[in-house]
Amino acid sequence: MMYTSVKRVCDFLIAAIILILLLPISFPIIIFLRLTGEGEILYLQERIGYKNKKFYIWKFATMLKDSPNMSGGLITLKKDPRLTPMGDFLRKTKINELPQLVNVLCGDMSFVGPRPVMQKSFEQYPEDVKNVIYNVKPGITGVGSIIFRNEEELITREKEKGNDPWEFYRTVIYPYKGEVEKWYQANQSFQTDLAILILTAWVVIFPNSNALYKYFEGLPVNPLGMDKV
Repeated sequence: MMYTSVKRVCDFLIAAIILILLLPISFPIIIFLRLTGEGEILYLQERIGYKNKKFYIWKFATMLKDSPNMSGGLITLKKDPRLTPMGDFLRKTKINELPQLVNVLCGDMSFVGPRPVMQKSFEQYPEDVKNVIYNVKPGITGVGSIIFRNEEELITREKEKGNDPWEFYRTVIYPYKGEVEKWYQANQSFQTDLAILILTAWVVIFPNSNALYKYFEGLPVNPLGMDKV
């Protein structure tokens, strides 16, 4: 409980400082988004959050507004044709996640925690995972986010094989995400959160790195062998 309170204060202060510091970078992105694609700047989407309550997550818009009703539905593939001119870059660099600092300020999210997902995605979790995964606030990054940073590539590969992406989520990705997030809750601390933040930046620069598994030796074994990369 003590760490949770301290974490909330740190989340608020750091988010406020970063938002101010990033204003010079944010303005060019906002202008470019307004002048390209459909002119949308922000994208708000309903997600499952703390204690399984719903909230709206903030992101920079990277896809066409009617994407959920177009081919592909809720699943985004690598080089998805529904991406806006700047969308692919924003997603690869994770810059599209920056508006979530507002979610952190509001208390809906933390910097570190399990990623908040849509209702349909939440339904792919095993029942035991649904009951516990959001006993902590969802995060901008987390153990699962680092491990499945190339999730779009994995899903694209399954699609190309003729497999059902949702079945892959249900039987492979979400069961494992659940296990690693349960591991995170059991090992949550300032040191763990700091290491996750550093490793998040590290894998953006070195996307093929498995440094996470080397640092956290007690993580559940990856079913896809990604811990051996």
